[in-house]
Amino acid sequence: MSLSTITALSPLDGRYAAKLADLRPIMSEHGYMQRRVQVEITWFIALSDAGFAEFKPLSAGARSYLHSLVSNFSEADSAAIKEIEKTTNHDVKAVEYWIKSQFEARPELQKAAEFVHFACTSEDINNTSHALQLRAGRDQVVLPTLDRIQLKLREMARQFADVPMLSRTHGQTASPTTVGKEIANVVMRLQNACDRISGVKILGKMNGAVGNYNAHLSAWPDFDWEAFSRKVIEAHEPEGLGITFQPYSIQIEPHDYMAELFDAVARTNTILIDLSRDIWGYVSLGYFKQKLKAGEIGSSTMPHKVNPIDFENAEGNLGLANALLRHLSDKLPISRWQRDLTDSTVLRNIGVALGYAVLAYNSLLTGLNKLELNEEALAEDLDNSWEVLAEPIQTVMRRYGVAGAYEKLKEVTRGKTVTAEALHALIRSLDIPQADKDRLLAMTPGSYTGKAAELAKRV
Repeated sequence: MSLSTITALSPLDGRYAAKLADLRPIMSEHGYMQRRVQVEITWFIALSDAGFAEFKPLSAGARSYLHSLVSNFSEADSAAIKEIEKTTNHDVKAVEYWIKSQFEARPELQKAAEFVHFACTSEDINNTSHALQLRAGRDQVVLPTLDRIQLKLREMARQFADVPMLSRTHGQTASPTTVGKEIANVVMRLQNACDRISGVKILGKMNGAVGNYNAHLSAWPDFDWEAFSRKVIEAHEPEGLGITFQPYSIQIEPHDYMAELFDAVARTNTILIDLSRDIWGYVSLGYFKQKLKAGEIGSSTMPHKVNPIDFENAEGNLGLANALLRHLSDKLPISRWQRDLTDSTVLRNIGVALGYAVLAYNSLLTGLNKLELNEEALAEDLDNSWEVLAEPIQTVMRRYGVAGAYEKLKEVTRGKTVTAEALHALIRSLDIPQADKDRLLAMTPGSYTGKAAELAKRV
């Protein structure tokens, strides 16, 4: 059976392949290969500038050619590396051999070929390549997609800032809010969550087999290898990798920053699960309608249905993402002694974890763009819930020292159908200033929204 979108084992590369086109070049094995080549080339060029008599600075032409191996790296190049790996049975060594094969007919580079992968352990290349992948995946796909969700929600918060809505605490009617204010709550949560994602420092180490520069110092014992490694890792591309130097490690970078990043993404996803479920509920209540799409079918037997499928898709895929992200953050910081391979196979799934998250973000955004507010349904719900005004009435009663204010309102309203007339009769009987009576008599469930509109417009 040939591999295609319909035979792929994972829906990320099958049913949903087109929706993840932006993430695939970064987080796929091809993306991993390209960044391994980038790290090896960056290290190789930096060694030529280190001042060693045995490795003179490379010419401008050689540097340009080497950088082109990275910028022009193709799927055919990845396939060639995989072909070499069939013999080596070692993926990083296959990258090294492929780079050396690109030096043919270039005497300057052939002469220096043994400085490719010089003093490096495989994890020096792998951990920095994963770091470059994660930085690109976060900055080029994850955060921009979340930013689009934030932008849409902020737009909705302001647009619906003044539209009153009945609250429900414990599923029961509660003090009214506005549609915009409820969306503004999510905007602020999401903004803080994205700040945590963007604030994670992406780390890398290049310090040899067990983190002590053993091989490096055996060749040049008087050279400051730690400072050199820091420069290669932290200098801006293409001179360096543009990430943060990790000075202490075993054979592998400890992966604590990865756990921090994956936890931050998972917490963000939890906020969006909460939003997806709430919007699903509001659609069910009729607060939102969904724009119809020509030809789309909601049920194979019930022609009337317009299902909230985008929010259901988002919720399901956010759950899948979090299951993987939390396993990654729990497992990756643990390695037996100076190295075991359990992280290696798990790390191959970081693209899968982020893939499910990005798929969910796009589904959620699609769903948000389909929503149309049903103000009539919102108004009708409010008009059937005059009991929510028990709160302001008893609060004003307590202001003026009316004994048993809470208990009196509880007796009149708890578990009962409350009418405007009944509340107005109670208000008129109160021994409070007339101005406050008039204010309470003018109040409706739709006007009792506190600072909700102001807060919504502030985001």
